[in-house]
Amino acid sequence: MTTMTFAAAPPEHRGVARDGVRLLVARSPGDIRHRVFRDLADELTAGDLVVVNTSATIAAEADATSTTHGPVVVHVATRLDDGTFVVELRTAPDARRSVLDAEAGEIVTLDGTTLTLLRPYPHDRSSPTGVGNRLWRALVSGDLPATLRNAGRPIAYGYLDHRYPLADYQTVFGIDPGSAEMPSAARPFTTDLVTRLIARGVGISPVTLHTGLSSQEAGEGPQAERYRVPHVTAEAVNATKARGGRVVAVGTTATRALETVVGGDGRVHAGSGWTERVITRDDPARVVDGLITGWHDPEASHLILVESVAGPELTRAAYDAARAHGYLWHEFGDSALLLP
Repeated sequence: MTTMTFAAAPPEHRGVARDGVRLLVARSPGDIRHRVFRDLADELTAGDLVVVNTSATIAAEADATSTTHGPVVVHVATRLDDGTFVVELRTAPDARRSVLDAEAGEIVTLDGTTLTLLRPYPHDRSSPTGVGNRLWRALVSGDLPATLRNAGRPIAYGYLDHRYPLADYQTVFGIDPGSAEMPSAARPFTTDLVTRLIARGVGISPVTLHTGLSSQEAGEGPQAERYRVPHVTAEAVNATKARGGRVVAVGTTATRALETVVGGDGRVHAGSGWTERVITRDDPARVVDGLITGWHDPEASHLILVESVAGPELTRAAYDAARAHGYLWHEFGDSALLLP
């Protein structure tokens, strides 16, 4: 099988326009086409509704020093309702691996702010087989958001060829800061493309879901994430479904937010708070008909959600075609439009 090729830089730094990344359009295993993202409007129909995530990416990574592990990199996921923060320690200097042997009471300092690890989040994963705890609930002494604004940077992993500024991690829809990792499915959108979609009669409605910290190596399911679905979006989704239009979510984040607020009557209702909704083939998406997404590692929990919307057969065919045609993976890579 052809291996995955990671996008090592944002497309603009590779000489490609933001909306010039490749777009694989899959409607069935036998109907797969290769387009460019700016062609998206040609693939949708008047009356369709595109649901986007307005969460903006924050600088959530910083260099730090641990009383036990020495130099580390800290990834900050989110602030919890009790004022503690969910954090992850990773190896310095490039955050290549999770630190899985951290302990309660360990103190981590970064630019004048102190983090004290309290307990694993959401539960202890230690075992005799060597699985450790990636995420921790931490008590903060100091102004952690201010520290991250002053000394932080966007979360980045080892496949990137360079450090890129926070502006490269924003989408055209991002107006509500809060995502630890970029809601990357919307990155290829531009204002010109949004205009073309509206001119074609395709609606665009917002939700907000602030992403936490993903992890392939730990094999974890999705963590609880903060979300908001406004009344106007709920009504737009319900109206679209009633007239036979398609609801196309931009990314697993928008999908998770929408599917959190589907009532027993099958209608979407406004809501906000924390979602623990895990969308799987056994508990699939109920209102999302199509998905605009990037390319996820086979071990990623995001892929389970993709399969629940597109179905395993179409998802497998799309991923096989993407590998065969050299599509680029991860947050700065190419895209897919799955319309089963």
